[in-house]
Amino acid sequence: MTNGVCPYRLDPEGADTHGETKRLREQGPIARVELQDGVLAWSVHDYAVAKQMMGDERFSKNPRRNWPAYINGEISNGWPLITWVAMDTMATQDGVDHARLRKLLLKAFTERRVEAMKPHIEKTVTELLDRMAEAAAAAPDGVIDLKGWFHAELPTRLMCDLFGVPDSMRGDVLEGGHKNIDTRISAEVAEANLHQWQGAISGLVEYKRNNPGDDLTTGMIAAKDEDGSRLSDSEMIGTLHLLLGAGSETLVNALAHSSLFLLNDPELRAKVISGEIPWENIWEETLRVESPVAHLPFRYATEDFDIGGVHIAKGDAILVDFAGIGRDPAIHGDTADDFDPLREDKTHLSFGHGVHYCLGARLAKHAWMIGIPALFARYPEMQLAVRRDELVGQGSFVVNGHAQLPVRLYNKVPAAA
Repeated sequence: MTNGVCPYRLDPEGADTHGETKRLREQGPIARVELQDGVLAWSVHDYAVAKQMMGDERFSKNPRRNWPAYINGEISNGWPLITWVAMDTMATQDGVDHARLRKLLLKAFTERRVEAMKPHIEKTVTELLDRMAEAAAAAPDGVIDLKGWFHAELPTRLMCDLFGVPDSMRGDVLEGGHKNIDTRISAEVAEANLHQWQGAISGLVEYKRNNPGDDLTTGMIAAKDEDGSRLSDSEMIGTLHLLLGAGSETLVNALAHSSLFLLNDPELRAKVISGEIPWENIWEETLRVESPVAHLPFRYATEDFDIGGVHIAKGDAILVDFAGIGRDPAIHGDTADDFDPLREDKTHLSFGHGVHYCLGARLAKHAWMIGIPALFARYPEMQLAVRRDELVGQGSFVVNGHAQLPVRLYNKVPAAA
């Protein structure tokens, strides 16, 4: 027990993300939580408190300087969340070091460059929609996993293309990102995963040194070679891992949740397709009510701090409950849990806030605004192949999503070619 509050043990299965947040709210704006191996932390689900924390430099992102449990060796390489601590990247840096790394990447996500990617996004979407038709025709019952065939493929292809990852290396390069968000993994898997992704990303860097191209990895290598002090080897490997993983895994569930809302409500789908309700309303309300990220690790208090009615001690670890922030009753009232694309206030923090605001937010929105309308234009008869309450969680309290989304693209099973 800490500060008179019993810690709530987060479910590694992530089976009831929003139910957990409701129970956490009983502690107040910030809740004491227990992670794997008995590690204690705080989880903030209150919009105002979270926004204050994300804008306050006294809540650091750097565990190497500010988390005594990690510094003292109490956190092993077999801890299921170890990658979120051990990777050396702009997401685990503060101040001038964070600014230095972020500046190197800003050119990849400028409005001009993202606009220039639109034809490539459209081409990729078309290819995926064609493949889905082939898969449905080959399936005996016409059922395919929409998440696997479309929601996961679109962002991972776009990010791998942006970073120049060759097809032969994509499986290995992306494997670590998939495991990082699985909060059920064993100590053996966690430690092996740490070595796996470090080796895979190192291999990508070596490949791009020998095979440079017009891609972000080549640009990062060039920046390092011009001035070795600007980007260390560990920073390059960690940053590439972060962007390839975060850039794909988060958009996957933004695509999937919005599709599920439209599949589950034919009247809403008809209004959106007809233009009565703008697609952008679906995008923003999805991010609010079903943030792709649930509990994001970590921030660390650099001094004792009283906030949200609790005392956070120097060195305490903090998670930000983005899935809870979007449903904060203090902002959205009694209808905070309801998906309503016509509500005027769709305030959320799903892309973060302050200096760590998501670099890829603009690209994610473009991919969604091209992909989801095209999906429902191509397959207007698409239906869920199971009841919504039969969908199974992804197995994570870090991200908020379902393992699969089984659908039928057509009212009748298409004949195989």
